[in-house]
Amino acid sequence: MEPRQFANRTEAGLKLAEALRYYRGRTDTIVIGLPRGGVVTAAAIAETLDLPLDVLVVRKLGTPGQEELAMGAIGPGGVRVLNEDVIRFCGIHEREIEAVTVRERKEVERREKLFRGNEPPLKVAGKNVIVVDDGLATGSTMAAAIDVVRKQKAKNIIVAVPVAPPDTAERLRSRVDEFVCLETPGSFEAVGYWYVDFGQVEDTEVVRILDRARSSAGAAM
Repeated sequence: MEPRQFANRTEAGLKLAEALRYYRGRTDTIVIGLPRGGVVTAAAIAETLDLPLDVLVVRKLGTPGQEELAMGAIGPGGVRVLNEDVIRFCGIHEREIEAVTVRERKEVERREKLFRGNEPPLKVAGKNVIVVDDGLATGSTMAAAIDVVRKQKAKNIIVAVPVAPPDTAERLRSRVDEFVCLETPGSFEAVGYWYVDFGQVEDTEVVRILDRARSSAGAAM
């Protein structure tokens, strides 16, 4: 196996910022992180490139009995993306999909309220939107995020991730205007394998990062 490429999520974000440096300071561009870990990576990009930061809550739909295996994902605004191959292979019934969807929609609503409070989301329409996660596996949550951002009429959608399997990268690359991925290892294992430090990110850290970004944006106005 190849050596681990990233010390932590922040370092990964700094490396992505270098690859995205032509967006530095642009007033038509925003950065959106997928919680929880993707917000840490996105914050490093936004701070380095002097861009606004926001969060987009999407949730994986775990396969019943194999919760780590995504059979799809959901996001705000009723967006749902299903992985038909997983559903067919595992023989998952529609009622099981609906039950998981209902549960995860409640979690989307809870996290939206927790992370955003009374703050409105940043305006997406007409913007270049850099959507960031700390890595992709099946890509289901990122696919849902892309659908949400497209529904909000972004001008251009840029996906930026440190690492992803080659097949996931190619599948998502065709769905966006720009796809930036630093590593596409053939022997993927898992996202966490490519980090020295891939510790759990708590809700409180996401809230702290977003509060700091809003404070910085307010001070700059």
